[in-house]
Amino acid sequence: MNFFKQIVLICSVVSMLLGCKSNDAQYIIDRAIKVSGGSLIDSSSINFNFRDRHYIAKRNKGDFLYGRLTVNLTDSILDILTNAGFERFVNNSPVNTPDSMAVKYSSSVNSVHYFSILPYGLNDSAVNKNYLGKVTIKNKLYHKIKITFNEEGGGEDFEDEFIYWVDVKTFKVDYLAYSYAEDDGMGLRFREAYNERYIKGIRFVDYINFKPFDKNARLLSLDSLYEAGGLKELSRIKLDQIKVE
Repeated sequence: MNFFKQIVLICSVVSMLLGCKSNDAQYIIDRAIKVSGGSLIDSSSINFNFRDRHYIAKRNKGDFLYGRLTVNLTDSILDILTNAGFERFVNNSPVNTPDSMAVKYSSSVNSVHYFSILPYGLNDSAVNKNYLGKVTIKNKLYHKIKITFNEEGGGEDFEDEFIYWVDVKTFKVDYLAYSYAEDDGMGLRFREAYNERYIKGIRFVDYINFKPFDKNARLLSLDSLYEAGGLKELSRIKLDQIKVE
């Protein structure tokens, strides 16, 4: 092999090595979305109850309507988030919502719907993926993938960072973790999926929600802390009465 061909070969190998992290992450997320019913979610109507509220999501190839219904002793409050923006209805009548509160309500409604069908949504244009390698949790091997968001299109909480642990055999997401801004610094959460069920081909799970005992813990180390018993359970995140059309 002459010198020129050696240079070309070396450059090709270097290019492959530099590109493999993003390519691997994209391939894994594609598989994870597929096994969770991603193509079925594209055009679907999903209803469920979560923490005394009723949620509905209608999706049609990029168009969406996310709803949240809250009923108390005196009022029925319906929050609607669509491609066009946010609206609130109290006792079936539209009400004016200040922009600052509309942003807050929109984020709250979107968050519940976002988590309900993960990893669907991780191929949005604002999402960045980085493959971190393989790790073992409870004697099972997982792909570890970091997710960040661009400011443009990344929503109000675009600075949040996520880690997903994807089973190397099934390509199902069994664990996820994220960091988010708090008033006194950065908060961390780790979630373990349980109660898996498929409804009309779409995978749904509930989560055990953890936080680290150590206030100085880092996002990337939460899997190790989980294995070592360094996390405490905060809550259970359960979806009830799920219906899919």
